[in-house]
Amino acid sequence: MIEENHTLVTEFILTGLTDHPTLKIALFLLFLIIYLITMVGNLGLIALIWKDPHLHTPMYLFLSSLAFADSCTSSSVTPKMLINFLSKNHEISLVECFAQFYFMGSSATTECFLLSVMAYDRYVAICNPLLYPVLMSNRLCTQFIAVTYLLGALHLAIHVGLLLRLAFCRSNIIQYYYCEILQLFNVSCIDPSINMFVLLVFSISIQAFTFVTIMVSYIRVLFAILKKKSEKGRSKALSTCSAHLLSVSLFYGTLFLIYVCPGSGPVGDKEKMLSLFYTVIIPLLNPFVYSLRNKEVIGALRRVLKK
Repeated sequence: MIEENHTLVTEFILTGLTDHPTLKIALFLLFLIIYLITMVGNLGLIALIWKDPHLHTPMYLFLSSLAFADSCTSSSVTPKMLINFLSKNHEISLVECFAQFYFMGSSATTECFLLSVMAYDRYVAICNPLLYPVLMSNRLCTQFIAVTYLLGALHLAIHVGLLLRLAFCRSNIIQYYYCEILQLFNVSCIDPSINMFVLLVFSISIQAFTFVTIMVSYIRVLFAILKKKSEKGRSKALSTCSAHLLSVSLFYGTLFLIYVCPGSGPVGDKEKMLSLFYTVIIPLLNPFVYSLRNKEVIGALRRVLKK
């Protein structure tokens, strides 16, 4: 019976953000502009960091990795959403649906770990500047980056593996603009309690561990900044950390509301708007949040433009 049910639904229909024809063109243009700016901002930041030798330090290697994760998050969701704005056929195959969820979720998980590692990097740089070259070498930085991406890939492999035990025969309509896991649970005709339990355990564990790491690091950084006698050094440290904390607040706030405190009942505009924040808006903002207030990045950009 399970094998038969697995063959009942081979594709889903994504309802998208709206069903009003008059809004679809406007939303298509809006999200197309956002996507282009996101890709130019993130990929441009990566190219700038790798091109300028002055930026070949752990802080900027982490930043380029974060930009790549943001590019993956946005690219896993936005292109399909743009196609659906113009197409009458909103179908997505089962394989494509799982692949979309996998790449979006793995890049989001990677970003959680990257933000915590970046916080630790700032803690070492500000609180132990003399030991920084030893405690945070480029080799160790590369190893940290590799581990964050590996953890993201393994985490989502577990959830996708558990999705394979479900059969989707109740409905093939997903009330969302991408294949979001909670919406897949809603259309499953096999009890997804195990999947939900594993999702909550991993979501709470990963978000709690990385968020506590970030908060502890920045609290210690804050105390170290307040002890600085140099007004210039204090201002520079505060500027760098405030950009990191802004990104962290936006990212963790939306993830917490969606996956740690999921609502019950049919999905509404509130849930869609929250998910738009971490799939579309945060990848757009991050390269500007981290670079516009960073004198080294601005200086590198000026050097490149002069050449």
